[in-house]
Amino acid sequence: MKKRRNYKGVPVNAIGIPIFNLQKKPVARFPKNKNKSLYNYSFSSPFDKKHPKNLIVMYDIPHEFKKERDWLRRHLVKFEYVMIQKSVWVGPSPLPKEFLIYLKEINIGNNLKTFKLSKPFNS
Repeated sequence: MKKRRNYKGVPVNAIGIPIFNLQKKPVARFPKNKNKSLYNYSFSSPFDKKHPKNLIVMYDIPHEFKKERDWLRRHLVKFEYVMIQKSVWVGPSPLPKEFLIYLKEINIGNNLKTFKLSKPFNS
């Protein structure tokens, strides 16, 4: 039996020339059992760049909810929030009520805390 060699994920022969098998079916990129439609919901920003940044958002979302955490980060950027640390953001207030309700629906609303600042944050 021949020993298969790979170089950077591509099968190669004994002298290092790539072997291409055009008869193989393409491999699916994503598992078929993932539910992608749950996180396609998008919110538009009710804020503009002139709003004062007077709300701190802190979260501690477990690793099992990585997709939800990335979705939350994308929306905080969309809402003109600035990252102070990896899980500490500051931006305009208040967060939209529909957004907070949706966070509870995807089970990360309890891992999020907000604090109102007395003076606007200057970056």
